[in-house]
Amino acid sequence: MVIGVIKIKIHIPWSHSLKEKRMVVKSLSAKIRNKFNVSIAEVEDQDIHQIIVLGIACVAGDNSHADSILDNVINFVESNTEGEVIKVEREVI
Repeated sequence: MVIGVIKIKIHIPWSHSLKEKRMVVKSLSAKIRNKFNVSIAEVEDQDIHQIIVLGIACVAGDNSHADSILDNVINFVESNTEGEVIKVEREVI
């Protein structure tokens, strides 16, 4: 059993309130959860309305499958959000 974990930091400059940020986080989280069957949560900077930090975890049978899932999640985030992905931290345990 292998656990894959990524932390994605996204900048959304148009967000002017926590309510706007929350709408983006909830929408993106639901799409990722439904499409890839992974666990996802906002893990840092909850009080900063222009920064989203998402923690995403998956469980797989081997390293290559976990890497594949994480690659697909990262590509999905980059193509389905208007924000800019600033940083991605990745670990397969």
